[in-house]
Amino acid sequence: MRKYLILIAAMMFLPDIIWAQQMTIDELFRQVKDNSKRIKVSTEAVDIADHDIAVAKAQRLPDVNAQLVLNYNGDGFITDRDFSNYTRATIPHFGNNFALEASQAVYTGGAMSSGIRMAEIGKQKAEAALQQTLQQMCFVALGQYLEIYKIDNQMEVYRNNIALTKKLISNVKAKCQQGTALKNDVTRYELQLENQGLELEKLNNNRTIINHQLCTMLGCADSKIIPDTAIINAAYGREAEQNWQNKASASSPLLRQTALDIDMSKQQSRLAKSELMPMISVVAADNLNGPIMIEVPPINKNFNYWYLGVGVKYNISSLFKSNKKIKRAQAAEVQSAEQHKAMSDEVENSVQSAYTLYQQSYVELATQQKSVQLAQQNYDVIDNRYMNGLALVTDMVDAENTKLSAELQEVNARIGVVYAYYKMKYVSGTL
Repeated sequence: MRKYLILIAAMMFLPDIIWAQQMTIDELFRQVKDNSKRIKVSTEAVDIADHDIAVAKAQRLPDVNAQLVLNYNGDGFITDRDFSNYTRATIPHFGNNFALEASQAVYTGGAMSSGIRMAEIGKQKAEAALQQTLQQMCFVALGQYLEIYKIDNQMEVYRNNIALTKKLISNVKAKCQQGTALKNDVTRYELQLENQGLELEKLNNNRTIINHQLCTMLGCADSKIIPDTAIINAAYGREAEQNWQNKASASSPLLRQTALDIDMSKQQSRLAKSELMPMISVVAADNLNGPIMIEVPPINKNFNYWYLGVGVKYNISSLFKSNKKIKRAQAAEVQSAEQHKAMSDEVENSVQSAYTLYQQSYVELATQQKSVQLAQQNYDVIDNRYMNGLALVTDMVDAENTKLSAELQEVNARIGVVYAYYKMKYVSGTL
């Protein structure tokens, strides 16, 4: 019986053990890369682009056509031009036709090579889009991860405040019994306790919502994500802004995409110009026909012939149609170049803004650290006065609340440094 009780108790506590999952930022990013559905969609787009390249390269292979026809021939008839003197003409009833033709394009004015290059650029754009999606999803997950960290700190402060309020209520009740306090004071602090409990419940619900969203992104069953507390004490780089600008120029997926748009528009311009050029191909064919119908009466034999030659095809209408396509392609090329310049400015501004806020986060941290120092000094003074009967318990609670709030803000400021640092990496394309 005792064994069963132990087993039941273990099963009761087991879900709580499984439910909690401590996770570092590196583990967070790894799970995003492995399990995010949006990243899987972008990965499939890269695979499709790979197939597009194979399809474009297959256009270089020769075209081979084969045709086999078996037919039944009815008898013919011969008449004069005025349809008199009808004579029946016997024709061999079994007929066959086999044709085999192969052609190999040897010159297309650059159309095939442009098609292949455009497919390769399409794959590179898909890879850049995948990288951008990966960076975006990791940054979103990081924001939720750090928000959970903040909520956990806020909940800890509220728990401490609730404990202090309960202590205060106990002291006030004792004073009521002594006749040195009013019952209304007890009611006021009990109301404060209820409000604190409500705020704690709101924080807990908010944590549950964000935690569920994060678990959904990570593609895992709901588990309580426990952030790594070591991240707020880690050392983060203090590089110069220009270093981040250089990283963004080299690594930003957004800049990569607009640069590839320029290459794509150049190939489209080349493709439009190829329509003004002739298409030259080598052609070989073989035909086997029977019976021989060009003779009267028909000869019930097979007739085979073959040929080998060079074919030249030119679309004359391209002389007055392709010029419009070429102008459009050239305009698109200019537009792509301007879009790349505009995106460069946007990325530069984003990096400058992120860098400024990153530096500001350290100023905020230093300010909060000073606030913690001052709150500690205030707490020590009030504690000393309270122990000597020179301060009320409410003064003590206020000092404790101020100290807890300052410590909370310091932790949030440290989290702000982490967030600002990773935002620098995100906008520079190095996350």
